Amino acid sequence: MCRNIRTLHNFEPPATSTEVQAAALQFVRKVSGTTKPSQANQEAFDRAVAEIAHATQHLLDDLVTTAPPKDREVEAAKARERARLRYG
Repeated sequence: MCRNIRTLHNFEPPATSTEVQAAALQFVRKVSGTTKPSQANQEAFDRAVAEIAHATQHLLDDLVTTAPPKDREVEAAKARERARLRYG
């Protein structure tokens, strides 16, 4: 999985549309192999991002869990600690 795509499910507050859009953009960049498509591919690239963001938002809206929501600050602190251990 692309390291820049983060888990968006089960957070309080819920993921914003900006976060969903950013995850969709990262996914399309990874799949297409480019961060900046050519002019000939820009429309297809943008359409793919929009469609994936739309599907992702529907997925997040429909998922059900009994687990308590995660705290963004706690999860960020865990990620920083993992990075500190990995990179020193």
